[in-house]
Amino acid sequence: MTVHFIGAGPGAPDLLTLRGRDLIAACPVCLYAGSLVPEAILGHCPKGARIVNTASMSLDEIVAEIIAADDAGQDIARLHSGDVSVWSAMGEQIRRLRSAGVPVSVTPGVPSFSAAAAALGTELTLPGLAQSVVLTRTPGRASSMPEGETLTNFAATGATLAIHLSIQNLEAVIRDLTPAYGTDCPVAVVYRASWPDERIVRGTLADIATRLDAAISRTALILVGPALAGEGFEESCLYAADYDRRYRPQTADSPWATWSHGDD
Repeated sequence: MTVHFIGAGPGAPDLLTLRGRDLIAACPVCLYAGSLVPEAILGHCPKGARIVNTASMSLDEIVAEIIAADDAGQDIARLHSGDVSVWSAMGEQIRRLRSAGVPVSVTPGVPSFSAAAAALGTELTLPGLAQSVVLTRTPGRASSMPEGETLTNFAATGATLAIHLSIQNLEAVIRDLTPAYGTDCPVAVVYRASWPDERIVRGTLADIATRLDAAISRTALILVGPALAGEGFEESCLYAADYDRRYRPQTADSPWATWSHGDD
């Protein structure tokens, strides 16, 4: 039997992969992080499935629940919000399950930063402004940060920053980023991206703190970087008429022309 770790997406129940949906429907046991995974996704569980909210459970209790299902010959759907590759605590679960000989599979999900960018209607990598996106966070009670992974260091790259789990540390975020980005750098805070009560607050490093109200105190993503302005960027060569590329060679001397003829 197998425990399937499944990214349940950022919140909207239809932002779920087909593979994830089908695995949930095939598993007689489902463990889900109830504080962040919408209950609507549980509608894909088969009739009579054992559904367990792990929000109040310890790691030992979660692993014991999975091993018990495996011993009973049952596949398990283990749901985490967003994508399971970041900040899901999947790694510590998998480590224990592999030690116990429990087979594991992983199905990706739509990450929260993608849902936030979609809500903003913006591309996070614009030519001439930013070609990298850094997913990071500030230190918290559950996890510290490695010495070199500081906002100051990331800001020095000029990349678009997607800062998770840090809305309660907004003042520190502003303080650490302002020297590199400047006070007029665009900032967007997206609260509960893709949920019915989604909220977007835009501003700059100079004024974003004054634009937020106390209700936005968790489940909010902070995006920072010049690309958020959506202007002042170059056009890429990707669709330029004179761009020599594999499927549209510009001259007979193009290496892609040789490749194309040889492929016919």
